[in-house]
Amino acid sequence: MAARETATLGGGCFWCLEAVFDEVRGVTDVVSGYTGGGGTNPPTYEQVCSGRTGHAEVVQVEFDPAEIAFREILEIFFAIHDPTTLNRQGNDVGTQYRSAIFYHSEEQRRIAREVIAGIGRGQTIVTEVAPAPVFYPAESYHQDYYKNHPEQGYCAFVVGPKVSKFRKTFADRRRAV
Repeated sequence: MAARETATLGGGCFWCLEAVFDEVRGVTDVVSGYTGGGGTNPPTYEQVCSGRTGHAEVVQVEFDPAEIAFREILEIFFAIHDPTTLNRQGNDVGTQYRSAIFYHSEEQRRIAREVIAGIGRGQTIVTEVAPAPVFYPAESYHQDYYKNHPEQGYCAFVVGPKVSKFRKTFADRRRAV
């Protein structure tokens, strides 16, 4: 079995990121969850939404580096969220919606910095780059949320357009369905 790598990314609501990365060729698993906050117990969705725990909504993406490179994962990540808005993605406001890359190796940190430098010309990128702390999977009802609720208002008007943008912009990176 080939080695797998993990990427942990925050870019607003985890439903958006999960829905996109579920369709990426080379991605073997995507889990919505929380990281980057305080405390030793898993936080609840309500606690994270309060903004008081310091956690970000993130996805933990497991991928096969023989099929997709970490750099490509980041290219998709930066295309589907706005890395120039501090603690905000659209109407989702708060530190839990911050743009963040929680790296799992020195190589990931280096690549993240290179990608940010490449896209940052002429604009301020506010994406946090930090070591990956403890990851807590979100409650089960958050997993595969878009897949299970595509007609729900937020999914139709926020998640759906991001998925469509991915499909159009990265058609060559899309998993065969």
